[in-house]
Amino acid sequence: MSGTTVTNIWSICNVFLLSCFVQAFASHACPTLECWYLNEKAAQGGLTTPPSQDKSLLHIRTGGHRAAGLQDSDDPSILRVYHVADPAATLCHWRSRRGSNRKPYCELNRFQPQLSSISWAASLAGQLSPIYLQADWFSAAVQGLDGGPGTSTIMRAHTGTNELDVVLSVSSTTMVVQSRLGEQVLLDCNFWADPASPLHGSGFAVEWRYQSRGSGRVLLAYDGKSDRLVEPPEEGAMMDFEGLHRSGNASLVLQEAKVDHSGIYICMVYMPHLLAQVTIQLEITEPPSLSIHPSPLPLTAPGQSLTVHCEASGFAPHSLELSWELKGPDGKSKLLGPGQLTGHRQAGDGTYSQDTRLELDTSDPELGSGGELTCVARHPGGTRRASVALKVIGFSTPSIEDSMAMVGVALVLYGLIKIVSWTILPSDSNEAAESDKKKK
Repeated sequence: MSGTTVTNIWSICNVFLLSCFVQAFASHACPTLECWYLNEKAAQGGLTTPPSQDKSLLHIRTGGHRAAGLQDSDDPSILRVYHVADPAATLCHWRSRRGSNRKPYCELNRFQPQLSSISWAASLAGQLSPIYLQADWFSAAVQGLDGGPGTSTIMRAHTGTNELDVVLSVSSTTMVVQSRLGEQVLLDCNFWADPASPLHGSGFAVEWRYQSRGSGRVLLAYDGKSDRLVEPPEEGAMMDFEGLHRSGNASLVLQEAKVDHSGIYICMVYMPHLLAQVTIQLEITEPPSLSIHPSPLPLTAPGQSLTVHCEASGFAPHSLELSWELKGPDGKSKLLGPGQLTGHRQAGDGTYSQDTRLELDTSDPELGSGGELTCVARHPGGTRRASVALKVIGFSTPSIEDSMAMVGVALVLYGLIKIVSWTILPSDSNEAAESDKKKK
């Protein structure tokens, strides 16, 4: 084999390996993220001016230097382009679903580092280089699709460039959590701090806050620098403090879901002069239990009226739709409407109950043949049904159980008749024979 041939083979192999490397890199590269940059404007004449929105682009890399020859953007609507170093890849999980053009919502803002006045973050006021803090800082909040992952990041810009470094990120795998009553609830929250930043190692603090209907309260406040709970957790709320220090796992666990746990939960992570947070919505959804009274329904004569009650109880939230249906002997269903509804009643555990009453007039030809009467409850937690048999004398088709019972009764009567005939008939014949002898 000639040297030229060997050289050509090596060239082909190198090209092949290079293309494989590029494909592998591309398959694991972060997708470009489109953001709306909120450009705050100065107030004019004492009136607040809404911020303008500039369409921006974030090119994200998880390591190394910015790729050579990377174009900013060919789209004229893109007014700002930034190149973001994100070693933890917290901004890399926003790929759209296959066949979907929907994109996550991203909002980019200027950020001003400042000391926190919160007591559990007071210990973080350490000595930091003013040169490091006196730079351009940005915050980016990304909301995933359909309540999916969410991330909040704090980024520092290199002087006079559009190169950004992620310094602090707080993220959650799901921004909407649903739970049934009594279940254990996990509110996922994790944070990452850049080890290369002077802020790393200066301590952190975590705060969980609950908000609902305009009011809020602190559920837990922890000073990670001094390793102490500044605000003791509410009853039933827990955090893995070992995992918090080891891997940044700031998740909150509610041991037993209750109705009043529904609301907004905010996971806030403090570092010296920095704050990032994610918001999680918890929905406690419990479907109703149904009961029909009376059950079973009494046997009804044609033209007779009958009142039936259906009670839905133990459900949350209070959104509920009650209705009635009748399935005739022919298998066809008829909607009978909602009936007469009562107002909602709330129990001590926060769940709700509601009743509906239905007046039935069997003189109606469509009701006079009887059938299966069903109470239907449609609720965010699912649809529930309860049924009873409506029997009208002379029209209702007997069920299998009724038919078997009738056959059993007939057999018993037949047996009694045979026993009586065996017992009585022989004695009657003897008496007739003796009477004949006397006459002779």
